[in-house]
Amino acid sequence: MAYFLKHIKENIWHGKFSIFPEDIAVHAISTRLGGVSRAPYDSLDLALHVGDEAGDVCENRRIFAASLGLDAAHIVTPNQVHGDVVARVTEKDAGRGATDYDDCIQETDALITDTPNLPLMLCFADCTPIVFLDPEHRAAGIAHGGWKGTVASIAEKTLRCMGEAFGTQPKDVLVGIGPAIGPCCYEVGAEVAEKFRAAFPYADECLLKEQDGHIHLNLWEANRQQMLRAGVPEENIEVAGECTCCRHKWYYSYRADGGKTGRIAAMIALKPEA
Repeated sequence: MAYFLKHIKENIWHGKFSIFPEDIAVHAISTRLGGVSRAPYDSLDLALHVGDEAGDVCENRRIFAASLGLDAAHIVTPNQVHGDVVARVTEKDAGRGATDYDDCIQETDALITDTPNLPLMLCFADCTPIVFLDPEHRAAGIAHGGWKGTVASIAEKTLRCMGEAFGTQPKDVLVGIGPAIGPCCYEVGAEVAEKFRAAFPYADECLLKEQDGHIHLNLWEANRQQMLRAGVPEENIEVAGECTCCRHKWYYSYRADGGKTGRIAAMIALKPEA
């Protein structure tokens, strides 16, 4: 099992989790390649809130959604605020935030659904995409795991909400932890480290490491541990292990790009039952 990049066409790439069955859902993590945005957002910027031209972003969304066989006009996306709110979305939410940022699902950092052909999309530039698929109940979700959301257990709360809404069981769910800033590059201050120690008793064992006199945080492992401790089998969790800061020529990185940059996206849409 491995996360991999698949070239589709015209420099459009899909980051894929091999454990996700393609007959249940279509999914991908975008790269920064293959779009129409100009520097410093070059080129497949998928975010409407970072200062890029709205028309270029909408065209990028059309390009990327079409590469997955989806209609960008139906995208549902939230206004992400580094919180722990999870929203269930249905057919009536189709298109919310697709072309108008003010129409996003407000102040929400995870979306879940069991509605087919409804593309869920969240945006990232160093924070951790966490993608969920429940093949048993045909349900899906995406969570935004920056350090604040991770401390607030956004991944575990998303899984719990899927259980309450759809009957999802941790033993059945598949989880993909996408490209994000890695422990190689993610230096944090003492205040952030203390919040992780308070939230996760095992933080010093596997989440926080001293490196060159500084503390480095492993967001990938923090979210993986959340899922393991929530009951998701180890073999059901796939970690991309791609550092967006190290590989910022492929992915947008807030740190590597000096704070003014675009956003990649995680997207998933359930397929109708045959």
